Amino acid sequence: MKLFPKTLAAALAASTVTLTAAAQQMTVETGTTEPVRLSRAAANVVIGNQNIADVAVADPHMIFLTGKSFGTTNLIVLDANNNIILSTDVVVTTNAANLVTINRGGSSYTYDCVGECRDAPVLGDNADHFGRSLDQAEQLQRLTDN
Repeated sequence: MKLFPKTLAAALAASTVTLTAAAQQMTVETGTTEPVRLSRAAANVVIGNQNIADVAVADPHMIFLTGKSFGTTNLIVLDANNNIILSTDVVVTTNAANLVTINRGGSSYTYDCVGECRDAPVLGDNADHFGRSLDQAEQLQRLTDN
């Protein structure tokens, strides 16, 4: 019977290592939000690059991670004693299933084609195409802020 508690303790330790290893990277698509449940109450949440991803705190045990632009950043969640609850890389990807890239005259133009095609510029696209789309997105943001 003494062997069972040791085996159980070893299994729990192994599962903790697995959870830690799994927390090394999180993936979220641009324009989508993923819930992240925390094992302990969070007091501070820090995202490395807010241009790539953003985080919103729902309550001390739940945060929402939103992909903004493709790339990689990091996320750190601390408890009230500044102990790390979660430290992970955040990889933001683009759902390329509906993306169409047109190469014209040495420049790229990317569109999201669901039903009809709309501008969906990515880094590396033609600067005018990218800038026009960014300007429109900023105007839309200003309209929704009011």
